[in-house]
Amino acid sequence: MYRIHVGIDDTDSPDGMCTTYISCFIIHELKSCGFTTEGYPRLIRLNPFAPHKTRGNGAVAFTVRAESEDEMDDIRDIVIRSVEELAELDNERTNPGVVFYTGEITDSMREFAISAIRRILKIEDARRVAEEVGAEVHGFKRGRGVIGALAAIGCPLEDRTYELLTYRVPENYGKPRQIDPESVRLMDAETGGETFDNVDGDYIAIEPHTPCPILYGIRGESPEVLLRAMEMVRVYEEIERFCIFETNQHTDQHIQDAGSIAEMETFGCYRISGEVLDSPRVIEGGHVFFTLGDDSGKIECGAYEPTKDFRKVILELIPGDRVTVYGGIGAQGTLNIEKIHLERAAELYVEENPLCTCGRRMKSAGRNKGFKCPSCGRRVRNSRKVKRVLERPLREGYYEVPTCARRHLSKQLVRMGISGGCYPSEGFR
Repeated sequence: MYRIHVGIDDTDSPDGMCTTYISCFIIHELKSCGFTTEGYPRLIRLNPFAPHKTRGNGAVAFTVRAESEDEMDDIRDIVIRSVEELAELDNERTNPGVVFYTGEITDSMREFAISAIRRILKIEDARRVAEEVGAEVHGFKRGRGVIGALAAIGCPLEDRTYELLTYRVPENYGKPRQIDPESVRLMDAETGGETFDNVDGDYIAIEPHTPCPILYGIRGESPEVLLRAMEMVRVYEEIERFCIFETNQHTDQHIQDAGSIAEMETFGCYRISGEVLDSPRVIEGGHVFFTLGDDSGKIECGAYEPTKDFRKVILELIPGDRVTVYGGIGAQGTLNIEKIHLERAAELYVEENPLCTCGRRMKSAGRNKGFKCPSCGRRVRNSRKVKRVLERPLREGYYEVPTCARRHLSKQLVRMGISGGCYPSEGFR
């Protein structure tokens, strides 16, 4: 018995197609030819800040059984032919990669996968590891997809979730999706806790907003709950096929601990602790920024307009707050916040004139002359202003961006076993 691992990446473009669809199509083709796949195909999200990504930067891998070398060749032919026929090869940004591997997953393959999720790698890095382990690599055009294809095969999944994806018939590509939103809300209510990020207010989060083949996708903790959830969602168009993927989505696998701000790199994804150095500020477009500092340096942190009410949290931070920020560094060098832990809230206070013994607030008697009571006339020469501590609307705890702004890899607080902090009650300013 032979086992062949197949990895595929970078087959889509902003104009259409989807690597998960191509993989689902191939799996169905292989099964129709009598081949058996092992377990669930894997959908592995890579670095969300990679400059060359199309949309969600997801690669796919699956494992097929074969009885002979001839059958192995047949599997390779089906995979390559399908990628050639379905990938968006006419788009200049689409550079597919396919990897075949028949050995055991090695430590170097696991390390390569983690690096592809947390850093930016080159095609040469993938080819070097592939040659080292004896993997067969096929690059189309520039072949950048071989990075994700190899990473999808080797990625360790100590934590995992599942996603059920349904696909449209080709004649509906690009047309409005016909999904009953009320059925999605009911499904969310019935499966809450076992599925996640289905809705966000009036926003139906399971529905893509691109011309890709996906009709909708439901994410959850098990394949069983996803099948139950699919039965609850009503659609008014034909579903061509569906597939359940094992994935690293919502696991924080992209997050690495940074020992200091100085050691963080552009396009890296980190968890970093420090002190708020300045008052948060709003710029044109509604984006909110503050400066985080530690003994090694400082970095600008941003909560962008798509994070909606999460910006209220950031605006309530004050200098001296001790926080841990989760996120990634974009091309401009800003740490994009995915969630934040207010570990120690600084004291917020105002300085006021002292109270007179008669109960009235005293007034200044002049520079360096102390204070005088406007009611009884009592003077106090040496008194100083008194500090009055103010109650802050922001409590210590964890806060996360809403569903509509959450990245594929970002782990929800509910999956971390953490209760989120209370958002400030007033509206965004």
